[in-house]
Amino acid sequence: MSERTLAIIKPDAVRKQVIGDIIHRYEQAGLRPIAMKMLRMTKAVAEGFYAVHRERPFFDSLTTFMASGPVVVLVLEGDDAIKRNRDLMGATDPAKAAPGTIRAVYGASIEANAVHGSDSPETAQFEIQYFFASMEFAGG
Repeated sequence: MSERTLAIIKPDAVRKQVIGDIIHRYEQAGLRPIAMKMLRMTKAVAEGFYAVHRERPFFDSLTTFMASGPVVVLVLEGDDAIKRNRDLMGATDPAKAAPGTIRAVYGASIEANAVHGSDSPETAQFEIQYFFASMEFAGG
């Protein structure tokens, strides 16, 4: 079943200049970018995006990190896009991520782990609408 998911190439990966490598991995896995932009989140935007984690001890650190530099936000489309992207990303902790996954290759810590991906259809819908208007989708 074709679905959409949100992916974010985080500030640490943007700083490492691996945007193209990561997008290539998405495409090689059959996930087609249908919307994409680079932006710099403010702390308030990051807090709104990660509001579900507001009560967690890492919330302030995470939102500060996400506002620390440019990110690339993408909507990926493909069969079972959410699961396929989660598998491609690897575990949240790069030290525990399977060899060859994006986080194992490019991540440095649980926070600076190169990429974000939606974890469910409901989350994907919220996250996509958070960053993109319907007219921004290339479709195809």
